[in-house]
Amino acid sequence: MAFTGVLIMKGFNTQINFTGFIFILISAIFSGLVYVLIRKIGTHDHPVVVVHYFMIIATLVGGVLSIVHWRTPEGFEWPLLLSLGIFGYIGQVYMTKAFQGAQTNIVAPLKYLEVVFTMLLGIVWFEDLYNFWSLVGILLVITGLILNMRIKN
Repeated sequence: MAFTGVLIMKGFNTQINFTGFIFILISAIFSGLVYVLIRKIGTHDHPVVVVHYFMIIATLVGGVLSIVHWRTPEGFEWPLLLSLGIFGYIGQVYMTKAFQGAQTNIVAPLKYLEVVFTMLLGIVWFEDLYNFWSLVGILLVITGLILNMRIKN
């Protein structure tokens, strides 16, 4: 159901390009692998250790992929980047703790609530508009995740 929602969003929303869609799918696959690996590691490693390894790998991969498009931040962009790093680190530590302490199929669907918050912030701050099919796709994704969590329990 959730994947059908993603296909509906891609199929009917002309603002999403094919390359970006492929990167989103690859990202989802690797995110799922990371969640399962964090759960498998369990409490053997401290969450900070796991987060540091994750951030080192993400920095290397992201740095290599963004070298061609590098632009030095200016002015107010520096504090924004700093706050992104600080809050991202804190969020990553607590997400890792959650995955280490509970079943992956319970914690992972809660992470996807960020879609709802991202939409709301986009509407409020950037005046984003979503067409009917995008909303149907988003509803299918969220419904699929909620059903997955309920059925697994």
